[in-house]
Amino acid sequence: MIVKKLHEAGIESEHAYAAAFGSIGLSLISWLASSKQENLERADRWGIFVGEWAPTFFALGLALANYEKSDHAGIDR
Repeated sequence: MIVKKLHEAGIESEHAYAAAFGSIGLSLISWLASSKQENLERADRWGIFVGEWAPTFFALGLALANYEKSDHAGIDR
């Protein structure tokens, strides 16, 4: 149901994959920026927090890709 709503909103699997790779980059950038501003432990936690978004976006990308494949095959969900 969530995947169908995302697809209807115009979000494609490529968007989710781009968000996943973007969150990996954002994780590195936030860790580097935080390590210069704060202590190392807090910077590590912030980088890990942002980095944990990537698997969720990759999973959404896979779900959307499967939905798109079934949508093009004429299977209604």
